[in-house]
Amino acid sequence: MKKEELKQKICQAIEANKEQIFALGESIYKEPELGFKETKTASKVEEIFRELGISYEKGLALTGVKGRIKGKKSNRTVAILGELDAVTCAAHPGADPLSGAAHCCGHNVQIAMLMAVGRALLETGAMEYLAGDVVLFAVPAEEYVEISYRNKLREEGKITYLGGKQELIHLGAFDDIDMALQIHLLTNTEKDSFIRLGSTSNGFIGKLVKYRGKAAHAAMAPSEGINALNAAMLGIMGVNAQRETFREEDYVRFHPIITQGGDLVNVIPEDVRMESYVRAATMEALQESNKKIDRALRAGGDAVGAEVSIQSLPGYLPMYNNQDLNQVFRGNAEVLYGPSQVVDGAHEAGSTDTGDLSHIMPTIHPWLACVSGALHSKEYVVADVHTAYIKSAQALAMTIIDLLYGDGEAAENILHDYKPLLTKEKYVEFLNSFNQAN
Repeated sequence: MKKEELKQKICQAIEANKEQIFALGESIYKEPELGFKETKTASKVEEIFRELGISYEKGLALTGVKGRIKGKKSNRTVAILGELDAVTCAAHPGADPLSGAAHCCGHNVQIAMLMAVGRALLETGAMEYLAGDVVLFAVPAEEYVEISYRNKLREEGKITYLGGKQELIHLGAFDDIDMALQIHLLTNTEKDSFIRLGSTSNGFIGKLVKYRGKAAHAAMAPSEGINALNAAMLGIMGVNAQRETFREEDYVRFHPIITQGGDLVNVIPEDVRMESYVRAATMEALQESNKKIDRALRAGGDAVGAEVSIQSLPGYLPMYNNQDLNQVFRGNAEVLYGPSQVVDGAHEAGSTDTGDLSHIMPTIHPWLACVSGALHSKEYVVADVHTAYIKSAQALAMTIIDLLYGDGEAAENILHDYKPLLTKEKYVEFLNSFNQAN
């Protein structure tokens, strides 16, 4: 079968299965789970793998599920990634009433498109024409939330790193994969849905900050206390005073939350805790801005005599989309969406652990604009369901065929010229350089 005929057949199969695809996405949407806790979602993936006869590994980085479909040869392996977790947004209509988790991030759509591609590859017999394997990888914990909880898992030895792909890279789960594809949903302010090719995005360092003061009666004896909440507020103000020193091209961001601000209103706050990220566009800018922010946070404690503990944790690396892989994807996206609806992306100030993967293998992370309402907000709704679930899966499937068809020349050409930004060893070394408290 010729390549274009195979693409057409794959697209028809995905369209024919649309009701199953929608149903899976809706099922995951109704049972959102936070990172490293996605047991129900992982079970749904496993059930479909068993139904399709796909061999798989489970329990990777606690909840990850990795299925492999063999080609006529196994020269190279291309992975499609889908994320299992939700984000915390208690005000969203689809939020879990207990945990506050909600799929206002689009990850439920990612898992559905992942399974749509796998089902179509098998039903059409497409793997007989591909000189490589396809990995369907449902990965945990992309949203870097509940930092204290995850740090406790790390201290207990259950994980080493706080992000799902970080942990999977560390465990060797990507060692047998050559390149990776992933689509993420995006808010759309235009009339029609469109694809934005990925470019670059910020990385970040996770932070846990503790201010230790001294309790005293807030009205009768405030002079006997040391107000840890005031220390935290001064620390945040100190960071704000440095914002003009952050270069615009570095896209530095610092956005803390206070997770513990005191115990009783009539007691001087003794134990105050914050979580935050320090984000920036490059690894060098991350390191430099992190030093400045730590200095300001410590100064808040010094100002009132409070003790300060700052724990820097490995966050995510900046995202670098592989341009050769982007071009292969572009050709298929233009067929599905129209050339005018495929645009080049600009730098994103947000972050993803797919950035970590992009440092060690060719990776792309295009954005599909089909959502109304802001990401991670209560207004988030998938406005164009067919585009989100069906066209996205078709674009991924067509790209896989381009890469692996025949003797897999397209994949070989990309890998022949590819030089990783970091080896796996250097990557782990960099992560470990931030895994410290001071």
